[in-house]
Parts: sequence; C-alpha cells; structure tokens
Amino acid sequence: MSPVPPSLADVMQAFVSNTPGLVYQFTLRADGAVAFPYLSEGCGALLGLTPAQLQAEPARFLDLIVPEDRASYLESMADSAAELAGWNWEGRIAIAEWNDLKWINLRSTPRALAGAVQWDGIMTNITASKLEQQEVLRSRARLAELTAHIEQVKEQERSRIAREIHDDLGGNLTAIKMALAMLVKRLPPDQQLADKAAYVDALVDRSIESVHRISLDLRPPMLDLGIVPALEWQLGEFEKQAGISCAFFSSEREIDLSLDHATALFRIFQEALTNIAKHARASRVTVRLQRHGERLCLSIADNGAGIAPADRRKPRSFGLRGMNERAQALGGVMRLAAADGGGTEVAIDIRLDAPRRPALAD
Repeated sequence: MSPVPPSLADVMQAFVSNTPGLVYQFTLRADGAVAFPYLSEGCGALLGLTPAQLQAEPARFLDLIVPEDRASYLESMADSAAELAGWNWEGRIAIAEWNDLKWINLRSTPRALAGAVQWDGIMTNITASKLEQQEVLRSRARLAELTAHIEQVKEQERSRIAREIHDDLGGNLTAIKMALAMLVKRLPPDQQLADKAAYVDALVDRSIESVHRISLDLRPPMLDLGIVPALEWQLGEFEKQAGISCAFFSSEREIDLSLDHATALFRIFQEALTNIAKHARASRVTVRLQRHGERLCLSIADNGAGIAPADRRKPRSFGLRGMNERAQALGGVMRLAAADGGGTEVAIDIRLDAPRRPALAD
C-alpha cells in the first residue's frame, strides 16, 4: 500500500509545533469580552499556563502583564481593532509562581468577524534581545557622560594653559620689550645696530600678538560676558579673517548659560565656521540665536556649495561628529539641512540649564 499523504491539518500542526513561541488566535467581542479560540503548546513555556487554563480564563493574560505596561497593551489593541491594522506590541509579563519577569512581543493580523475582531499571530520571548538593547543604551549613556567629562576637562586645561601663556610668556615678552627700549636709548649712533634693534623689537611685537591670538583660541575671554557677545565677537573675527560677509541676529541680548554650556556651544559654533571656511565656498553667512521657552536654538546658514548626504556619513567626518556629540552632551540635537537659496544650514537645539555662575577673576 502506498503511504497516506498527510492532511493539511497535520501539516499545519507540525508547522505550529516547530515554531518558536506561542501561536494563538485572540478574539475581542463588541461587549469587550475576550477569548483565545486557539493556543499552541508553547503557551505553557511562555506564559506558565496550559492552553486549557488560559482558554478557560482568558482575562488571566492581562493579569500577567505588569501594571505599567497594561495601558500600552490595551491602547495598541484598540488601535489595531479600529483600523484592522497589524498589531505589534512589546511589553513585560510577570509569572509569580516562577518568580520570572520577561519581555514578550506579539505580532498578529486582525480580521473582522460578526460582532468581533479576531487576531491570528504569534508571541515570542524577546527578553535576551531586550536586555542586550538596554545594555547598549546604558553603554551609550555612559560613553556620552565620559565624552562630556573629557570635553569639560579639556576646556579646563585650555583655560589653565591660556592663563599661563598670557601671564608668564606674555609678561616676559613685555619685560623684554621694555628692556630692549632702554638698551636702544644707550646704543651708539650705528645704523646697523639700530636696524638690528628694530628687527628684534618687531619680532617681540609679533610674539606678543601670537601669545594674544593663541590665548584667545584656547579660551576666549568674551565668554565671561555671555554667550551672545561671544558669538557676535567670534563671527566678527571670522568675517575679518575669511573675507565672508556675515550677519548676526539674536532674540535676546542676554541669555543665561552655565560656563560649561556656553563654552560647548561656542566650540560648536567655531567648528561650524571652520567647516564653512574650508568647504562651503560661501560669500555670506547668517547666524541666528533664538530662545524658545526652555530651549535655545543656534542656526548657522551659508550660501555656499552645500553638503552632499554621502559626505555627512563619511567615517572620518570628525568635525560633524564632534559637533553632534557636543550637542547631545548638552541635551540637544544637531540638524543639517539645505539652506534657503542654496548652501547649508546647521541648527543646534539645546535645553537651557541653570543660570551661569559669574566667572572668577584670574
């Protein structure tokens, strides 16, 4: 005798038996009553209840869901029933007898019945992947905290070096210039000696200018006056150095920021201007600083060549990545978009922190 081919029911049962998780049918009637017309044998392993137990008391499934997640479960069910759209929900269930807390995901497709909606779907245990995801998020948060701490330490070190350069090296150069002036007065009338003295005097002047410029780059003293004057001053310096027409607009003349926040925002601004000078081929830059309640938005727009989407994702785009990480450390976001009339607009939106502390005198 030839073997009897398996029936469709046998094939479906074999498929369900080998499917990880719980295959189920769930019905929601118009009066709010629920039922589980079908539950696979995976019910016991996932929910700690046999199919017969859950079918006899279908309300026990809702009791398994932790109280904090029940509202989202019921809301997602109602949305799926109203729109007859796929139901995809993640949440936690607690099985007291096993002292077990796990994450589950249910995915199902609804269909309308007479006076009811029925879903056919599958529930799976996603605890492992959820815990991995949470650990990744915690790692990212710790990395962001470390990055913010490193930036703060760097700024403190920059301030220390700037003070030492200004006070020690600048003071020594000033003393040299004064001594040189006294020596020049006592030189015999010799043109060659006078030329050498003038050369040394000019060299000291250039060194003093270099000390001043390096000190400003390390820590601009304008930050002590507030973020608005500091940004306006930096834009003026950029306009003189790059030869690009610039305009600055601020919704307020004074915006209170802590020194750390003001410094971080100032560094983002400097990097944006550096990128414009290097890559944009722009003839005009417009900067807007606006406060919206507890948020502060800084926008830098140019009329240059723009930035290609592929360039934003280059692995070595350290400037853009650094700006974005600084913005995130301030509890904000950085956005890149095409500016009106061409070019690029960089927008940094951060939350305002507590009023900044007055800077201590050196």
